[in-house]
This record gives sequence, C-alpha cells and structure tokens, in this order.
Amino acid sequence: MRVMYSCSELGLGHAARTTALGQRLKENGHELFFFSGGRAYSLLKKEFEHVYECTPVAWYENAHGIITSASLLNILFPLPYFNSGTKKFEMKSSSAMETIHRYYDLRRLLKTISPELLITDGDIHALRLAGRWNLRSVYITNLIRPSYGFSSFLNPGERFTERYLKDCLRIIVPDNPPPFTVCEHDIGDLSHIGIKDKVEFVGSLFDTSPIRGKEDFIFAPISGPPGTRARLANLIIPVLKDLGISSVVSLGMPGEKKFADFGKCKVYSWLSQSERAEYMKNCSAVIFSGGHITCFETIKYLKPSVCVPTQPEQMGNSAKLEEMGCSIVSNNRTDLKRAIQKIGNEAPAFKKNVERLNSFSGRFKGLKRAAEIVENLVP
Repeated sequence: MRVMYSCSELGLGHAARTTALGQRLKENGHELFFFSGGRAYSLLKKEFEHVYECTPVAWYENAHGIITSASLLNILFPLPYFNSGTKKFEMKSSSAMETIHRYYDLRRLLKTISPELLITDGDIHALRLAGRWNLRSVYITNLIRPSYGFSSFLNPGERFTERYLKDCLRIIVPDNPPPFTVCEHDIGDLSHIGIKDKVEFVGSLFDTSPIRGKEDFIFAPISGPPGTRARLANLIIPVLKDLGISSVVSLGMPGEKKFADFGKCKVYSWLSQSERAEYMKNCSAVIFSGGHITCFETIKYLKPSVCVPTQPEQMGNSAKLEEMGCSIVSNNRTDLKRAIQKIGNEAPAFKKNVERLNSFSGRFKGLKRAAEIVENLVP
C-alpha cells in the first residue's frame, strides 16, 4: 500500500507518534511518503527515506508563550516577533498565507505519489486535500473540540474545520477509552459533532509498561517552541532554586549540550532520549506543561506531576490528570511552589492514583491497533 503521511509540527509529539506508526507500517511492507515542517521535518528525515518539507502553520507566540489575541490578528496580517533562537526581530507570515502555501506543498507531489491512503497526524490541511481529491483518509488526533482556554472567537473557525473530519474514514485517538481518557476535555462531545461512529480510542502508541526508579529528585523536562520554553524556564527554575529541593531541569534546546548549577537545581540545555528516560525513571515527581505524550510518560514511570500549561490542549490534559488525582495544575510561581510541596507531603495518595491509571492504560496496545485500522481500510 502506498501511503501519504502528513504530520503537524505544532509540538514534537506529532512527530514521535508519526515515527512510531510509520515504522510499524514500514515493517509491514507498506511504502510511505512523509510531509511536515520545522523540527518535525528534520526528525522524520532521520528516520525515513521519503520525507518532504512543507510550510509550517503556527500560532503567534513570543517569550510569554502563545498570544491568543495576536494569533487572531495574525490570521490575516503578518506580525513582527522576537525570535529567541536567533535573538532577532522577524516577521511571522499570516496564518492564512501559511495555510495556502502548506496546501500546495502537500499537493505538489500528489499525482507522482498516487497514494491509496492518506494519514494525517494533527494536520487538518491534509484532510482538506483528501476531501478535494477524493482520497481515503485517516486522522490521528488528541484534539477535536477543546473546552479549556480556547477563545470563543476561534469557535467559528473550529466548526468550519470540523467538516473535514466528517469526510475521513476513521479517526484514531491515541489515548485511553473513557473514563480514563487523558485528552477528554480536548475531544468534546463526539455525538454532538457527528463523528462518534468513526472515532476509536486505541490507547497510547507507546509502551506504558510500568518502570520504577529511585525517586531522588524532581524532574522538569521543558519542551515546545522557543517562546514557550523561555516562559516555562523563567517560572520553574526560580521556584526550584528557592525551595532548595534536589531537581533537574532540561531546557529542551537542541545543539551543544550545556550545564548550569543553581544550588540543588541542575539545569541542562538538552538531554538525549536515553538521559531523559533515566531522569524520568529516577525522579520523585515531574513538572511539565501538559503535553499529551509526556502525560503518558508520567503514567509509564508512575510519577505524580505538576502541570504548567501554556496553551489550550495542555490545559485540558492537565485538568483531566488533576481530576484523576495524578497531578496538580499551576499557573504561577506561588501555585507551583505550593503544588510541589503538596505532592511531596501527599506522595502515597498521588502514587496510588497514578498506579491505577497505569494499570488501566496497560490494557491497550495502541500501536498495534492503529496499524490494524489503517491496513483494514484499503482492500
């Protein structure tokens, strides 16, 4: 089977899921052609043969994170922003122009590839392409109709794009079925949307077999775009430093590995996957922004957590983890300090809840099931 596979670059979790499912489909003998932008494109390029770059479509963000009001304005107008990576002021193209360019980037090799199926992880533009060219399509997502922190001004655009979901054959949610769905608040009422019959909660695409460690320190793996990473670092590091608790922070900055020591708080610019896994294994609690894949990492390693969400999807994930007694949501330094102390004082209760969630998550083989869904769609 020839598969065109489009991957959103809004968070590297999409690229991680795409790599996992792509490798499984490749092992099963299918021919895959990948499309993405930014760092996701670079990561996929290292893993697969046929990888093509396309225009990224992004929210407007600066050192304070994603700015909703500016993002709304940026739909039609280009806006200046400070690139914390290059340390220069640059212009961000309008989202409308990015969308147009991305659509044609996806379309340019369509006839050459002649796919039998289109898979898209988080890239709604690819579903639009599938609808217009009558392609069989599968959508992989943990975000359909978010209910936390989502501006009402964006509702018309959200409802408009939902029509593309109704045209695809299946929607795979890489999460637990209810009532332990981590992304529950980001999915919405599937019956009301009109897509319940085509949605399947397959479980995480990654192994959630429990792993225990020493629990010697607090671990804060920071990730996301440059502005978001800067915001989180400026919030988390001072709190850990003031509390005087043994802690490790990864700034999520690829490139030359640097290290700084702030008392008992050790800060690394970057950690390899194996180093990150080792710190996740041996920490007592995790501080993170609420990204979907990292949520399941905390479940795998049986870790209580403190979530500091920076955008709507993460707010929904964080709220659900808190409702299940596995995490505490914090939005400022005062909240974060109190949350860390509460996690420490009530560790047994939090750990019990995480272990229950891990036990439920372990019932599902998400990667296997996702591959089966894909392969059963084409005769």
